[in-house]
Amino acid sequence: MRQRTVRVDLHCHTHRSHDSATSYKALVGACQRRGIDVIAITDHNRIEGALEFRDTVGQRCVVGEEVRTTEGEIIGLFLEEFIPPRLSPEEPIAEIKRQGGVVYVPHPFDRIRRGVITPEALHRVAPLLDAVEVLNARLHSASQNGEALRFAQERGLLQAGSDAHTAFEVGRAGVEMADFADAESFKRALASARVFGKPSIPLVHLASSFHKYRKRYLPGWTSI
Repeated sequence: MRQRTVRVDLHCHTHRSHDSATSYKALVGACQRRGIDVIAITDHNRIEGALEFRDTVGQRCVVGEEVRTTEGEIIGLFLEEFIPPRLSPEEPIAEIKRQGGVVYVPHPFDRIRRGVITPEALHRVAPLLDAVEVLNARLHSASQNGEALRFAQERGLLQAGSDAHTAFEVGRAGVEMADFADAESFKRALASARVFGKPSIPLVHLASSFHKYRKRYLPGWTSI
């Protein structure tokens, strides 16, 4: 019997992130429009939104967190507990593994964005990683996404793609893979997955900049 295939967006932000205002309803609608079966909620340094989404919304969800370390960002997938920021990269990696999760590095070769893991840290923790984001949809340099792909291929790491901060971006990049039930079956399925999609338009960065500004300086502003 042929195994069911699912389309997965592995790097999504909600209004719980400092640079996003995407509501749960908007996320669900975007998944329906783009044929996304599963999304990973990976808010910056927070997990309560992902847990709430999983427990209250009908859309299938993987709980994650994009953790800011002292040397750049690392994503944990299949989490149940919050991981605090501003630790060394090795500390959240150890905690992700303690929770039985998946260690995933986003946008490793982006040379403009703040929060990117440093080259020194990336090479130091490479043996501890499960997956690398080889198609970051907010990175408009094919060569830098290509560097990530080569890095993953040379080390036998799993490959992923996405980075959605607005509903418009959900499903523009992702992976098509065999269905999975937990972190271990996810990793097995990701080994033969197909990364699909293309970068979003550069204007999406303006949306994130606006939401950073309004959350800091206009806390009473109401998002949709």
